[in-house]
Amino acid sequence: MGTRSGDLDPGVMLYLLRSRSFSSAALDDAVNHRGGLLGISESSSDVRRLLATAPTDSKADDALGVFGYQVKKVIGGYAAALGGIDALVFTGGIGEHSPEMRQRVCGGLEFLGIEVDPTRNRENAATISTAGSSTVLRIVKTDEEAMIARHTRRLIV
Repeated sequence: MGTRSGDLDPGVMLYLLRSRSFSSAALDDAVNHRGGLLGISESSSDVRRLLATAPTDSKADDALGVFGYQVKKVIGGYAAALGGIDALVFTGGIGEHSPEMRQRVCGGLEFLGIEVDPTRNRENAATISTAGSSTVLRIVKTDEEAMIARHTRRLIV
């Protein structure tokens, strides 16, 4: 996430509590509001801003690299648990609008049949996989507010 720590060894939190005298409030602030993209880049939690500055800011580039690696790791883990992958769907702000992050995520996953068509990816096409890719790569537009409204309506009606 933009400001959350993500995977974190529990020993790190104990170290901060014991050796660095972090209070519970300071620890909460560190792992929930000062970690993630912001913590690594030391400048922003906004992927658009990090992409813009990454060519000249190694910390921004590192943050994007870690983000891409973490997403790639989850995809690989699910592919292993499911015995393969037929389709990969990108949604949300980054998934729908960031060709560079989609490429960062998919690069190195060719062994899973994931092959990005650079032109389709750049154009944010509905399908961004190559014609020969055994895994279909799709971009699906989301409307989170509408889904929340629908679920809320079902609960209260």
